[in-house]
Amino acid sequence: SFSPKRTLLFCLPTDADVTCPADQFILNPPEVIAEYGQEVVVNCTSTDDDFDEIYWRDGTRQSEKNTDGSSISWTLHLSDWNIKPKCIIKLNESFECSKDLGMTIFKNPDTVVLYPIKHVKTTVEGTQYELQCDVIDVAPVQNLTLTWYRDNQAIKTESFTNTSTTPVSESSILTVSVNREDNKAQFRCEAKLDFTPRGPKLLAFFDTHSLFVHYAPELNSNTSNVFYVGVGDSVALSCGAEGNPAPQFHWTRDGVNMTELTGNLNVTHVNTTATYTCTATNDLGRITRHISVHVIKDVMAAPAVATPTPRPTPEARKVCPPTLTPAEVVVRFGDPASVNCSTSATDVLGMGWEAPIGGTGFVDPPTVTWTVERLQDWSINPKCYITLKNNHQCDAMPTITLYKTPDIVSVSALARGPMVEGIEHLLQCDIINVAPVQKLTVTWYRGHENVSTQRFNDTLVTPGNVSSTLRVTPEREHNGALYRCKTELHLGPKGPEPMPTKSSEPYTAVVHYKPMMQDCPTHYTGEEHKFRMDMLPCKADGNPPPTVHWYYEGKLINASEPLTKGQSGKYTAEVFNSLSMSNNSIDITIEYSPSFACDDHYEVEEKGKVGVECEPEGKPPPVIAWFKDGIEISPRHWRQQDSGKYVLKATNKHGTANHTLHLEVLFAPEFKEGNNSKEVTPGENVTMDCSADGNPEPEVLWSYNGAVNVRETAGRRQRSIIVTGATSTNAGVYVCVATNKVGRVFIPNNAMEGSDIPLTTKSDGTKI
Repeated sequence: SFSPKRTLLFCLPTDADVTCPADQFILNPPEVIAEYGQEVVVNCTSTDDDFDEIYWRDGTRQSEKNTDGSSISWTLHLSDWNIKPKCIIKLNESFECSKDLGMTIFKNPDTVVLYPIKHVKTTVEGTQYELQCDVIDVAPVQNLTLTWYRDNQAIKTESFTNTSTTPVSESSILTVSVNREDNKAQFRCEAKLDFTPRGPKLLAFFDTHSLFVHYAPELNSNTSNVFYVGVGDSVALSCGAEGNPAPQFHWTRDGVNMTELTGNLNVTHVNTTATYTCTATNDLGRITRHISVHVIKDVMAAPAVATPTPRPTPEARKVCPPTLTPAEVVVRFGDPASVNCSTSATDVLGMGWEAPIGGTGFVDPPTVTWTVERLQDWSINPKCYITLKNNHQCDAMPTITLYKTPDIVSVSALARGPMVEGIEHLLQCDIINVAPVQKLTVTWYRGHENVSTQRFNDTLVTPGNVSSTLRVTPEREHNGALYRCKTELHLGPKGPEPMPTKSSEPYTAVVHYKPMMQDCPTHYTGEEHKFRMDMLPCKADGNPPPTVHWYYEGKLINASEPLTKGQSGKYTAEVFNSLSMSNNSIDITIEYSPSFACDDHYEVEEKGKVGVECEPEGKPPPVIAWFKDGIEISPRHWRQQDSGKYVLKATNKHGTANHTLHLEVLFAPEFKEGNNSKEVTPGENVTMDCSADGNPEPEVLWSYNGAVNVRETAGRRQRSIIVTGATSTNAGVYVCVATNKVGRVFIPNNAMEGSDIPLTTKSDGTKI
């Protein structure tokens, strides 16, 4: 019976103020019960709109995330027996809730096979007969119900406790105590997956087997055993016996054999009371009925006279039996046969052959030959006899083996549909119209390999049909294998050479097996825009031929689309067919030709390292070369004079890329040469100049104690201080500062001096 799935609600709390309401999820359908290989659309809705996003996840795969609405739909491909989808609601950055969707994936049986466990030619009353029902490749087996029927009446029901969710095969055995009422009874094994009350109603799969029972003859109690008739009347007698196989009948009248061989005897012109005896015989037994026929007018019958049989004399024993040449004969059905009978006795009156075909009558000694042009009597037992002059007789019978090669030898499967890897499968070799069966050997071959040999102990000498069953547990390597059976009649040293043989046409095995990836590396490198996943040397092997789905970062991709450089990483292949699914992962590295994503203009500082300004992309990492004015250069550090236009060339095994850029070499300000001090006479007019070079152009400023007689000239790179009528108050240090984005330098190198003005001098420049 169906076991209900439990829906679990998971919370990953990290915030004490946030909880997962049990009724926040609405799953539609609330539970999935569907067949393997189908597609099912599921929907998840949140009853609360206060969340960041909602999405589905199954292992490494997940749906798109919905951040705007309150529901999300997802199509499930039921190609994974262990699929466990869950709906996830992310409430905030640190908290999410999830709810599992109950899943039951089912697969109807590939086939149901019903067969007897032991192969017997006949089923005899009173024996135990075992039938086995194999249900091949069904899931989930705990929902499987197997019912046995006899002539449409249920006699046994069985369920299974195996908890496997993937396809398995199960068997059930029915033991029948056979009686004659079971003859021609039809047994049926019916397997059905039951998901009531919530699941779909599925069809039953079944197989049938008819039982034919052999039993000894039995008398019908309704048949009369006593008859009274008048003189000269007629009477119809019935043996009233039945059996399987149909019995053979033999009648006697007062112990004397009669020629009637049926179950009914018509006696005409009865004039004497007599006892008629009917004997019904088959290979399981015999039964006798005595029927008394009384004549109303008594008639006396004379007793039979018995003549005693003379005993052979010592002389007769010496010459008996006659000599047969050959004493053993092996003959193909329809071929000629002959045996010579001879004697060395001198007192032989005559000799001959007694046989329904080829008899000779009484002839003169010393030899007589039994000859048949076409031997077709399976029960023939010719007898050569000699009669001595004293009326004593002796005889001899040759051993005759009449054989017939099969009309047909064929191989077929007992179960419908293909074989399944790892599951026992039955092949049957039918040998039609062969004799004698006890001389028959059947050998099974897979390709050229001998896999089984069977002999038979049936004593039937007439042509019959027999079967040999081969139990095969196939492997994937057996798909396409050729099975055949070969018959041989082992007729002994007197048999024909070569030995009579006959082989079946080959039976091609179709083996279904689980999929797997072959020849798949763990790492692979391809080129951007040229490599596709379907170009991998991986080979998906399985039967039925499997489907391959490639996933990247949990999402299904198109394996025939070229990959780009941003798609390096781990790829997973799902390989599935109707039996199972397997996964295989491979790390893909996408290489690509060089490219530049650099600006057209760069500023570098003097003495900076070359090459860090513009790095090309590429895999493998490209080799870069710098060109200026068409000449390759390889400076280590930038100099002031290196500003200008450059061409960069990047190369790897996939190609070359060029990029042109203008390079501006920046350097800190540098002061031009000038006087560091001045001697000033009071009242003198003084001009002090300060100028600096740099890239970018520096800004020059003066720092000093201002006075009414001091002014500056305007300018950026050069500034001058003009002192009109210098006095002692103008004495001191005048600092010139030059600044750009690279640095800042100053030089307190201008001073005014006088005899009565203090002298201040500093001659070194300092960069700050």
